[in-house]
Amino acid sequence: MKTARIAQLPAVYTHGIGSLPRPQMVRDLLARPGRDPHALDDCVRFAIRLQEQAGLDVISDGEWRRTQYIREFLTRVGGFERCRKFTHQGETKLTEVVVRRMSKNEPVFTNDARFLVKHTERVTKFALPSPFLIAVRYWHEDYSKDAYPTLPHFLDHLAEVLAREAHALVEAGIDIVQLDDPALTYFCDPRLTSGAEIHDERLRRTWDIDKQFPEALAAINRVADGLRAEVHLHCCHSVYKRRSDVAGDYKPILPRLADAKIDRVNLEFAYPHTGDVSDLKLLPAHLSLGMGVIDVRGERLQSVDEIAALAAAGAGLVGADRIALNPDCGFAPDAGEPPTIDEAYEKLARLTQAAMRLRTATAQITTTNRASSLQ
Repeated sequence: MKTARIAQLPAVYTHGIGSLPRPQMVRDLLARPGRDPHALDDCVRFAIRLQEQAGLDVISDGEWRRTQYIREFLTRVGGFERCRKFTHQGETKLTEVVVRRMSKNEPVFTNDARFLVKHTERVTKFALPSPFLIAVRYWHEDYSKDAYPTLPHFLDHLAEVLAREAHALVEAGIDIVQLDDPALTYFCDPRLTSGAEIHDERLRRTWDIDKQFPEALAAINRVADGLRAEVHLHCCHSVYKRRSDVAGDYKPILPRLADAKIDRVNLEFAYPHTGDVSDLKLLPAHLSLGMGVIDVRGERLQSVDEIAALAAAGAGLVGADRIALNPDCGFAPDAGEPPTIDEAYEKLARLTQAAMRLRTATAQITTTNRASSLQ
């Protein structure tokens, strides 16, 4: 919903998706056994100030209290063990699976949210992993049946837990709650939906958009229901060491968001083989857009002209009044991702310059149109 604080944001406002690259000091603090909850306070203050200095209108905590954007939630709610082997981009890894029912009865991110709200005067955003994302990645029949007999049982409980979490964030003063769901873009990739060979073993399953997408959307709507905040859904193509796990434009899923009880969907357009601007013709009328115009995967710094041109192309299709600008994805969904904090800062600064350019151009067009109508 559009709260009073959200209404005060400028046209074409700017926001990050969530995560910033962590300097080595932050990674070392995150790796400490029995982590002191206050050890990262000064670091998070720096992450907030960096975003403010870059000119962002909406501020996150950089996710600097998380080793990874999903894993921190799994660790705090309990019930997960890192015991399943899988292959990903040629590497053999261990991943968490749910082995016991999630047992935490109180929200787990409230203190993090309060700290963010206390240390910036700007609009705040906090990201949560979506129910469907967690369900498809972390339920496995060989490990999880004793806790949750089927994936839908797990999805239902996740929606309940995450709805409680989202409401607690709003009570803590957060203005924008974002649900991260790169799993929804799996339906955009014909390699996945056709069952072809892929480079992430966890994604080898039957994908049925007609059955699974409505289930995913129902869980998202359950989390968003009744929130007195702006609700974003972030659909990226995943990031791992500057590569994507998924390819494909958004045309298969955008029409299916017509029943989404959210305010804005954040999509990727700067990185090759993600969204195409023409996809926006299918954006449901009730949704605003977070337009990804910054490539977080490549080291190259896009020019302000290039960023502004991409943003203007999107505005030409859906209207500047429905657009906010953001990077394609978080800079470091995992604490070990390679971008540097200096690279992220420069890209965010250019993002805000491009937004100002689009605001100016939009205002000039509006003024010209008004003058013409009075003649």
